[in-house]
Amino acid sequence: MFDTLTDSFKNAIGKIRFHDDEKALKKAITELKKSLLKADVHHKVVKELISTVERETKANGIGKDNFLLSLQNELLRILTAEGNQGFAFASKPPTVVLMSGLQGSGKTTTTGKLAYMLKEQKKKKVLIAAADLQRLAAVEQLRQICADIEVELVADENAEPEEIVRQAIAKAEAELYDVVLIDTAGRLAIDDELMDQLYRVKEIANPDEIFYVADAMTGMDAVRTATTFKEKIGITGVVLSKFDGDSKGGVALGIAHQVGVPLRFIGSGEKMPDLDVFIPERITSRLMGSGDIEGLAEKTAAIIDEKTAKKMTTKLKKGQFNFNDFLEQMEQMKKLGSMKSIMGMIPGMGNMAKQIGDMDLENSSEMNSIKAMIGSMTKKERENPDLLNNTRKRRIAVGAGLEAMQVNRVLKQFKNAAKMAKKMSTKGGMKQMQDMMGQMGGGGGSFPGMRR
Repeated sequence: MFDTLTDSFKNAIGKIRFHDDEKALKKAITELKKSLLKADVHHKVVKELISTVERETKANGIGKDNFLLSLQNELLRILTAEGNQGFAFASKPPTVVLMSGLQGSGKTTTTGKLAYMLKEQKKKKVLIAAADLQRLAAVEQLRQICADIEVELVADENAEPEEIVRQAIAKAEAELYDVVLIDTAGRLAIDDELMDQLYRVKEIANPDEIFYVADAMTGMDAVRTATTFKEKIGITGVVLSKFDGDSKGGVALGIAHQVGVPLRFIGSGEKMPDLDVFIPERITSRLMGSGDIEGLAEKTAAIIDEKTAKKMTTKLKKGQFNFNDFLEQMEQMKKLGSMKSIMGMIPGMGNMAKQIGDMDLENSSEMNSIKAMIGSMTKKERENPDLLNNTRKRRIAVGAGLEAMQVNRVLKQFKNAAKMAKKMSTKGGMKQMQDMMGQMGGGGGSFPGMRR
């Protein structure tokens, strides 16, 4: 997610090899400045960061560790703005959030992603209000999203936005909803009509939070429009959408600092689970190449049930992993988000995340073949892969539209994976896995001297 920026920091730090080498520090500072500007970080933010890092490194003694520490501290300061982090719940439910933004910024999709996160990770009862009646497809898009993520929607194309908001608030209070997300209208540009409508909706909703959804692809325009929305209606947080499409990532580095409100979430992919909480300490860790273990732990703990996890561990230790278990695990993985996003949160896997790119594991041809193959098995065959003799394999191949050779290959891969999983579940297995990950990460690991 922050590949370009992380590489920039690594290159700059690599310039400093000896203590008290002012020439090397100058080179590192110049390299850092060029890289940050190239990554679309605002020139004022770059100037401030460079100046502070240089001054503090000189004061503490020129060296790699001091340069690294100064850079880490300054990044944390720039990423931090006064206000709530992540999602803050009101003391008395429902928590009402007004979603605002320009047309095409990804506001409606982001509303769905936020609802999904609150439902799946926080186990909250969420209601969405479709108050964007400017864009013809907005209500229909929300209907589809709500059906997919199984969240209730209040919508009526023939009513005024204000009336829809009143209905949603009344329903949420009567039926004990935890959160109400209001999707509001956007325009291609900021105008008085848009702001007037937002203001009227705001008066009726009396929201606890107003999020501005900014398109990361628009670079510095995202900062300017967020600032205008803050001045006009008083936003309490920014959500950066389409961040996976912005390889530079510089806009995330300065938006909270420049706008003066916290960056709350980042859209890291196209799927519903691809919304990451923006916690400055964790993002600083990711920028420095050390991943975000806390964030990953939160995601997995919310998705994977403890009883199910224990049951699966017992099965793995006994080598009893079957095709039903495989499908169940794939369903759980889907809820975590894109593979690239997950890999980026694991320390030492930065390079691996780059190689994976936008690979869609769930819909890959290999995965579709496996699903077709499992779909052609009987219940007993799924539960006990050892039953699969040549006659059964031929029947499965015909049913799945595959060659017998493909079925044999998948079965071999499955057996090898089950063996490896059994090995990893033993006492020393996890240590072997960590060592292997460290080797695979190569240059993608955290910086020398980086402390967690």
